[in-house]
Amino acid sequence: MESQNENHTAKLLRAQTHVWKHIFSYINSMSLKCAVDLDIPDTIHKYGQPMPLSQLIASLSINPSKTDCLNRLMQILIHSGFFSQQKVNENELEKGYVLTDASFLLLKDNPLSLTPLLHAMLDPILTKPYYELPKWFKNDDPTPFYTTHGMKIWDYCGREPRLNQLFNDAMTSDSQLVAKVVIEKCKEVFKGLESLVDVGGGTGTMVKAIAKSFPQLECTVFDLPHVVADLQGNDNLKYVGGDMFDSIPPANAILLKWIMHDWNDEQCVKILKNCKEAMKNKGKGQKVIIIDIVMENGKGEDKSVFETQLFSDSVVMVLYPGKERNEKQWAKLIFSAGFSDYKITPVLGLRSLIEIYP
Repeated sequence: MESQNENHTAKLLRAQTHVWKHIFSYINSMSLKCAVDLDIPDTIHKYGQPMPLSQLIASLSINPSKTDCLNRLMQILIHSGFFSQQKVNENELEKGYVLTDASFLLLKDNPLSLTPLLHAMLDPILTKPYYELPKWFKNDDPTPFYTTHGMKIWDYCGREPRLNQLFNDAMTSDSQLVAKVVIEKCKEVFKGLESLVDVGGGTGTMVKAIAKSFPQLECTVFDLPHVVADLQGNDNLKYVGGDMFDSIPPANAILLKWIMHDWNDEQCVKILKNCKEAMKNKGKGQKVIIIDIVMENGKGEDKSVFETQLFSDSVVMVLYPGKERNEKQWAKLIFSAGFSDYKITPVLGLRSLIEIYP
């Protein structure tokens, strides 16, 4: 009887720990944001060697009364994998902070920096809708963002230049990293193509890299008129304004990077049908190239991949409305739009490259 009680108590305490962990999990995000806002990654990087706490405090002009508090912040970030500690030198016991692979992606001068994505996703404008989630589930608003702010996110961006800039910077930083990987690992996807339209391509970061690597490829960035109005192209790159729900400029390949997850199934089928129409009579090698999440890809290999995909699915539900999709759901969209086949290549970490054939 006593052992049964002990087992029950142990299960109760494990359950309590699990609940506490998820109640306080927002502290990981806020601690990371604090570190970036204080320039901690750049300060440690510029120091050039393991940086003792005393040097970090001096460099950041931290109030002396907060010395222990900064140490406690750094312990959370070490546990989260953003920093580690090494001996300052072999003859001393003192340790200093060094960067990890993750914090290198937060350096301001890193061309692949993810800091703009952090600033956008953790801005109060985008986090407040989560407080309205219970209310949203009981009303007929399209998104919790709409419940919170009284308008759709794209309308809000049109009225609030700061949020619009945050979004543009976040998408640009993401495209720089994705473009690097795609060009290194997926060059064959673009071989033999004559023309490519990047739908919703923003300022053109992604397609600029493609145009540079494939100078024979005629590239077009297609986005809303106000997005591309002041942008200048070059010999094999041009900007065109319009609405992808009306029509898409003709090309023998269409690129949709991080676009489809913003929309519901009916809207996605409409986009894909417009892609198919745009490729009509455009020669060989016709395909739609989608870069987006395929849910559960890599689920067995890395728990954090699937967990982050679930978080991303929540974000697009709360903000757009949209959804992340598994392979079965992708296939339903693809065939509903009249395409004959597809190929998924999971080479982009959280996301995959999907080729769709007429």
